[in-house]
Amino acid sequence: MDLTSAELTLLGLLVEKPRHGYELEEVITERGMREWTEIGFSSIYYLLTKLRGRGLIEPTGEPARGRARKVFAPTPEGRRVCAEAAEAAIAEVRPVFSPLLVGLANQPVIPPARLRAALARRAETLAEREQRIRAAVPGDAPPFVRAIFDHSLSQLRAEQAWLAAYREELS
Repeated sequence: MDLTSAELTLLGLLVEKPRHGYELEEVITERGMREWTEIGFSSIYYLLTKLRGRGLIEPTGEPARGRARKVFAPTPEGRRVCAEAAEAAIAEVRPVFSPLLVGLANQPVIPPARLRAALARRAETLAEREQRIRAAVPGDAPPFVRAIFDHSLSQLRAEQAWLAAYREELS
């Protein structure tokens, strides 16, 4: 059973601990997950409905903090599918279709001054993103959560190094 990245992310959070939609939003925000997954606040309930319809999650019947919010937990099938999909996501190297590469392929049509300005804006954005991610790293996070932040920071540092070398080459 194929899961989208957003479905796998939500299912994984529910395998971690049964939660309701608003609690999922809190965890996604707290962990800076929107830096690497496309889950909008408005799509959480849509995704929960899809996962429930596929038999991967079910309401637990427990009220959420004394409220009428539905708390969802994975079904045994949901746990199995989550584990398989997570393993595949870790093991498989999939192509990344970066708009940066499309832009670089078309670089000859960009006037040199505008290219330098675009690369400078990218460098600023990367630096800001790195600061934002560093600030979001929870000190008491379990190793798998720290690994997510570490991976994101490593990718940012690698791109910053590449970008600095390329900008130097163009000078």
